[in-house]
Amino acid sequence: MSTIQQEIAKRRTFAIISHPDAGKTTLTEKLLLFGGAIQTAGAVKSNKIKKTATSDFMEIEKQRGISVATSVMTFEYNDLLINILDTPGHKDFAEDTYRTLTAVDSVILVIDCVKGVEEQTERLMEVCRMRDTPVIVFINKMDREGQNPFDLLDELEQKLNLKVRPLTWPVNGGATFKGVYHLLEKQMYFFKVNKTKVEDDVALLELDSEELDAKVGARDAAQLREDVELIDGVYDQFDREDYLSGKVAPVFFGSAVNNFGVRELLEAFCQISPLPIARQTNVRLVKPDEKNFTGFIFKIHANIDPRHRDRIAFLRVCSGTFERGKFYKNTRLEKNVRFSNPYSFMASAKEVVEQGFPGDVIGLYDTGTFKIGDTLTEGEELQYAGIPSFSPEIFKELINLDPMKSKQLEKGVQQLTDEGVAQLFTVQPGNRKVVGTVGELQFEVIQYRLEHEYGAKCRWVQMNTTRACWVTSEDPKKLQEFIRLKGTQIGYDKDDNPVFLADSEWMLRMNRDNNPDIQFHTTSEFKVMAD
Repeated sequence: MSTIQQEIAKRRTFAIISHPDAGKTTLTEKLLLFGGAIQTAGAVKSNKIKKTATSDFMEIEKQRGISVATSVMTFEYNDLLINILDTPGHKDFAEDTYRTLTAVDSVILVIDCVKGVEEQTERLMEVCRMRDTPVIVFINKMDREGQNPFDLLDELEQKLNLKVRPLTWPVNGGATFKGVYHLLEKQMYFFKVNKTKVEDDVALLELDSEELDAKVGARDAAQLREDVELIDGVYDQFDREDYLSGKVAPVFFGSAVNNFGVRELLEAFCQISPLPIARQTNVRLVKPDEKNFTGFIFKIHANIDPRHRDRIAFLRVCSGTFERGKFYKNTRLEKNVRFSNPYSFMASAKEVVEQGFPGDVIGLYDTGTFKIGDTLTEGEELQYAGIPSFSPEIFKELINLDPMKSKQLEKGVQQLTDEGVAQLFTVQPGNRKVVGTVGELQFEVIQYRLEHEYGAKCRWVQMNTTRACWVTSEDPKKLQEFIRLKGTQIGYDKDDNPVFLADSEWMLRMNRDNNPDIQFHTTSEFKVMAD
């Protein structure tokens, strides 16, 4: 086996996704704890333990107790190199999560056993279904009074259009939760409240053994036997190929805050999850074990280290070997670039890497040249597909509160919108800045970060715009005439493409009908197609 094939075989790159408050960030931290990457786990929202979650490194995240930017963390476990991308659960940051899902090979979906499948979960799973991404489900918070496990499985299948197969099964739940039975290993894992240490209380128990009755009680043992018989009757045997093709999702039960069920999840993940996969570009399918390096930028983050005004572009290595100090071609800019200090991440802690292999996520210092979706190659002209910007849903005008800080404000807004936190449209006359997002919370984050990272203060003025559509035409004169007539309803995005800002769906429809020579686009994909 060649070196690159050995390195590929070692790597697993996945995202953890969920609805807010399902326990995603807690699970991320516990996986790091089991992987030996951190020594103690801090309860994410506990006021008694003043330690915040490892993966929440921006100041506003620590204050709000939510993840608003995708963090990248790497750790070693069972001779594998595991890359976790912890995504924002909050729906206002859905676009960051959608883009992150383009950079991973599989996902772990966290479900709160009390609330079940929630709206944001459905939306995230739609993105996974589009790509047939393999999914493992972790049903969390089993130490709370939640829904019946069979009802939860039915809900997963119906709402997420996903076949499931439990691999562990709970004995009771809430106050009487005794643990989980591992259906493949035939082992009983006993639950106890344990928020900080890694230890197991486990026994190898056959279902029909008397020892099971003695350990869990006759009534619960009888219920477990009945449940397992029903599972075997209703659900097909677990098949790894069905999981890898996105057809079936294995299900685990546990309590992440108590370190319970996490090790079984991690062990199974190591055994069944996919190696780095082949990826589609605009010209061909690129396989990971190809000799030549390729990769793409799926995220840009400014000021990971508040003491240094740095921008980091996150690169997913797709094929070949990435090498420090070597020249690579940015195919959008037709320009060669090299990186003397590429990084791997443990949340905000960074260490320099000499090489990167398929599946790795590498942080590159960016001087402002990268855009999300940029492709790097060893010279081949290709572009990785599927990282569009979507039409925002809420629009507000940015008002500068300190004219002396105009430059800082300009730079801050430019950098934050380059990160994909929001989209910036410039409207004439007067260079008015209109920011579009998919949720209210982003405006709060932008305002906070402008003040604390760039020293610029602003306020927002609500606009009655409801839709932004990129406009193009095969007849440049007709496009110019349309732009002239619409005046202040035209903004320009950060690449200087004209955008029609409609104040209602009716207005958009009317303009479409009245201007048959103008094409109205709701995502920025048209730019890739035009390229």
